Amino acid sequence: MIRAVRLEDAKALVAIYNPYIRETVITFEEEAISEHEMASRIAKVTEGYPWLVWEEDGVVIGYAYGSTWRTRHAYRFTTETTIYLAPEGQGKGIGSRLYEGLLAELKQRGFHSALGGIALPNAPSVRLHEALGFRKVGHMTEAGWKFGAWVDVGFWERLL
Repeated sequence: MIRAVRLEDAKALVAIYNPYIRETVITFEEEAISEHEMASRIAKVTEGYPWLVWEEDGVVIGYAYGSTWRTRHAYRFTTETTIYLAPEGQGKGIGSRLYEGLLAELKQRGFHSALGGIALPNAPSVRLHEALGFRKVGHMTEAGWKFGAWVDVGFWERLL
């Protein structure tokens, strides 16, 4: 089921997120984060944006949230979106349903557009975004450096 995040979800969210930090270029963070740091992020993000989790049998297996894309006031109706799933949540349609829930909540809150930044290559994330109506609007070559290699980043946009 989809529900709003709670501060006490921080432990589960760190368990989902830290392997992405340690093992992939999907996030450009390079150091694992603590439960305290995740709780701080939850508190900050939820001041103005939705943060949803997918929970099954009392276990959080995915999360998605909106956040500030740029800080200039004129950008206030545009949000950057983020989604992460635990391995057991992948390939079951959970990501699509969770992301659809996030997009509906963003629209209800008055946001006009959603942007997904994707470290490339990442075919599953590209498929997810495009299946949900996002279209590629930009590509940055060698935008990040992780694990001794340059990583491109693409941007996908969906008007809400």
